[in-house]
Amino acid sequence: MSKGKNQHVVPHLKGWAVRGEGNRKATKVTRTQKEAIEIAIRIAKNQGSEVVIHDRKGRIRDKDSYGNDPCPPKDKKH
Repeated sequence: MSKGKNQHVVPHLKGWAVRGEGNRKATKVTRTQKEAIEIAIRIAKNQGSEVVIHDRKGRIRDKDSYGNDPCPPKDKKH
């Protein structure tokens, strides 16, 4: 599986956005963070990359890997 761009869930003027790492434009804008996370997870699973979730101030609050992670986390939150 090839590694794609990490997907970031970031605050947006209209709610929340999913944006590929290094991209200026959002891939998708949603009203809720939950919707944005679900979309980012689908993209990351398809690309074998990570989801990076930011809080309202733009700080990273969580990460999940959906690629070939040599040290997969033991948590089962998703």
